[in-house]
Amino acid sequence: MQEKSKQLRYVIWLSVVASLGGFLFGYDTAVISGTVDQVSSQFSLDDIKKGWYVGCALVGSIAGVLFAGYLSDMFGRKIVMILSSVMFSVSAIGCMIAGGISELVVARIIGGDGIGVASVVSPLYIAEVSIPAYRGRLVSLYQLAITVGFLGAYLANFGLLEYSVSLLAGGSTSGLYGKIFASEVWRGMLGMETIPALLFFIALFFIPESPRWLVVKKQEKRALTILDRIYGGKEAEVQVNNVKNLIAMETKTDWRMLLQPGFRLALFIGVALAMLGQFMGVNAVLYYGPTIFVESGLSSGDSLFYQVLVGLVNMLTTVLALSIIDKVGRKQLVYWGVSGMIITLILTGLYFNYGESLNLPHLLLLISFLLYIFFCAISICAVIFVLLSEMYPVKVRGAAMSVAGLSLWIGTYLIGQLTPWMLTTFTPAGTFWLFAFMCIPYILIVWKLLPETTGRSLEEIEEMWLSKGRTNKK
Repeated sequence: MQEKSKQLRYVIWLSVVASLGGFLFGYDTAVISGTVDQVSSQFSLDDIKKGWYVGCALVGSIAGVLFAGYLSDMFGRKIVMILSSVMFSVSAIGCMIAGGISELVVARIIGGDGIGVASVVSPLYIAEVSIPAYRGRLVSLYQLAITVGFLGAYLANFGLLEYSVSLLAGGSTSGLYGKIFASEVWRGMLGMETIPALLFFIALFFIPESPRWLVVKKQEKRALTILDRIYGGKEAEVQVNNVKNLIAMETKTDWRMLLQPGFRLALFIGVALAMLGQFMGVNAVLYYGPTIFVESGLSSGDSLFYQVLVGLVNMLTTVLALSIIDKVGRKQLVYWGVSGMIITLILTGLYFNYGESLNLPHLLLLISFLLYIFFCAISICAVIFVLLSEMYPVKVRGAAMSVAGLSLWIGTYLIGQLTPWMLTTFTPAGTFWLFAFMCIPYILIVWKLLPETTGRSLEEIEEMWLSKGRTNKK
């Protein structure tokens, strides 16, 4: 029993380190929400340019996912995570010292590259070092880290804004320090990411390479050493043999494996869920929450405080999801969570349509937002990275996640770019009703096409898709 506990602690340590990529993902994604109005005002950005400022990092994310899977399959998961930590560091420093909007956009794109890489490789690494009974919870640590990053960004934005007000009141605005933390406080908000980025970089040197990747690369002795610390001697050998047996069964050795009947269905499901999930409103709320709150009549300070509450609910709900995902199952979480999202999105739209005429309090909008975040965090946000990390064959798992991740980030970019336009053109009410409608195909795909993967090993899941392919051929 003591040995099992030691093995589990080791797996948790590996997962926590890899999850720091998720924290940086979350911080880099959410910190933008507190800087949009300041940057737009300083550089006179219209709606399209404002959308580009928010969306440029997502262009970087798309580029990041394109090469992350290939590089991780070629050179290993660990070295690519190190690359992402470097990108986050360069981006944070670049944003802090940017001389103009063009330099700021370039720095944001580099950070977006880091987000794209981390979104593929960090959950992939966690899945490959995890024990089946705990894999859902361990991969969900990555999503939890994202929400902690969101909350950290919201708290940093709120705290730095308050600090800048005190500095401005005291007249302490001279020099580089005054520029970063007072007169142009958005620089401090973006630059604070340097600290966790450097921590991620250092911590990665204290974890091993993915043992399953090592088996694929015929480095079985190294893999056995790592798996022995995770499973114990006999089970480590079983795990190595399982991976080798699956490799022997695979008739193709490159990305064409994904075009086999069983894996083709898995790829379609992953791409569809990743894309649709971005059109259900969550990133519009996370990117433009303060702007939406201001449009409802709140001051900028109150809107940032409300966004802190959004981040707190997001994080605490993810903790709940993490504790139940391996017990309740992936599909059940989606059924209940997406149903709740539909209801709260409709209610939010109704508030924006009738709230002013009926003189409804802002508290109702906040409650609706928080309930929406609760249902979203306990379902699609908790499930998506778990599913993507466990659905694909080991030889091309990185490449497959890149394809699904590409669709995720294309959707995220479109939402980041189009939300200001949609809020103006469709009104906030129409925008939230559109998000509610997009929940319907998501839940139908999960219901009709997605098998339950809870409690199955990665090798059992791969064999399941191979069996589906053999059945479809008959």
